[in-house]
Amino acid sequence: MPLRHRSAAAAAASRAPSFDDRRTSHAIGTLATAFVVGGVATWIAMGAGRTGRAQLPGPPDGAPLMRAPLQVVAPVDLQRYAGIWHEQARLPNRFQKQCAGPVSAEYTLQPDGTMQVLNRCVRPDGNFDEAVGTARVVPVAGQPGAGRLEVRFAPSWLSWLPMVWGDYWILKLDRDYQVALVGTPDRQYLWVLSRAPRLEDDALQAELDYAASLGFDTSKVVLTGR
Repeated sequence: MPLRHRSAAAAAASRAPSFDDRRTSHAIGTLATAFVVGGVATWIAMGAGRTGRAQLPGPPDGAPLMRAPLQVVAPVDLQRYAGIWHEQARLPNRFQKQCAGPVSAEYTLQPDGTMQVLNRCVRPDGNFDEAVGTARVVPVAGQPGAGRLEVRFAPSWLSWLPMVWGDYWILKLDRDYQVALVGTPDRQYLWVLSRAPRLEDDALQAELDYAASLGFDTSKVVLTGR
């Protein structure tokens, strides 16, 4: 979801379109509301969904990994993970439908161990959408520092509701903290992130190939800024 990932050069920033505060505030409010409403609807439908899901056919024989639980990177140094990440590819999702250009996410480690998340993307009209959220670590037994997080963009007063938190699992991370593969355990969300604004094609393909080996449908990915 992203979880969305400021290391753009000053010259690039000076050429960026003007920022529309009122439109951005409205966009953030709309995103938060949609997140909450969607979560409530999911919670209400959960009971019926479990029954229906049991009747669905399983994955094809050629995709056994679809049934295997995903593993996260461990340990992850959040101090090193913090900073600017640029989205390179993603599976389509309703939260980013308005994004038509570069997408970035800035993570800032907080004193309480959580991370502030600042997502930004370019809209078709050239202006920016921004959303500010919070990420928190989900402990994993036997894996100290595991890269399993949850992210919330809903208002803080709703943070007690489990439904406003979305999974953010770090599935692959190079030792230099330059490229990351992030997804969700249901394999419905996927992001390839890099410190560089543009990842080399071969490196990007390697990340997508790895995601496919985990059972993600990479045939549907959207390549960001290409």
